[in-house]
Amino acid sequence: MIENQYPIGKYEPKDYNEEQKSIWINDIKFLPDELENSILNLDEAQLQTPYRDGGWTVHQVVHHVADSHMNALIRFKLGLTESNPTIKPYLQDEWTALQDVQKLPVNISLTLLHALHKRWHILLESFKDGDWNKTVIHPEHNKQMSLWHLLGMYAWHGKHHTAQIIHLRKSKGWN
Repeated sequence: MIENQYPIGKYEPKDYNEEQKSIWINDIKFLPDELENSILNLDEAQLQTPYRDGGWTVHQVVHHVADSHMNALIRFKLGLTESNPTIKPYLQDEWTALQDVQKLPVNISLTLLHALHKRWHILLESFKDGDWNKTVIHPEHNKQMSLWHLLGMYAWHGKHHTAQIIHLRKSKGWN
């Protein structure tokens, strides 16, 4: 079950270095294409399949990534422009049950992700080295997080959900 839930493992923070920064920024840049490729040619029944027992459907996962990454861009902007702001958590399970997620096709969120990640990538590329040390307070985790930590976490997040879909495809023989 853990393999289905965390096919690439859980997020492991890493120390700052230029090589890692380049990798993570590219993960952000290319996530929309990778997520879109992971669902390519899936029919509606397949999109309505949970990636694991008790998990979200592929449809919900795609919309969740868009919701999460919209919040992420705002969190980065708050961290860049304010001194150690408290960011707003959200109830992701409840968001996946809302009507926009339930009724809209996944291409809406994929389109949104392409535009969002273009803006996010440009923002990240504009960071000066000291910007990565700026922090936000995450009340859900009850801790201060650097923008560097958030970069790694969101780079992992996109890869994590894409891997869940790819794992499901392989397990169902949908390739």
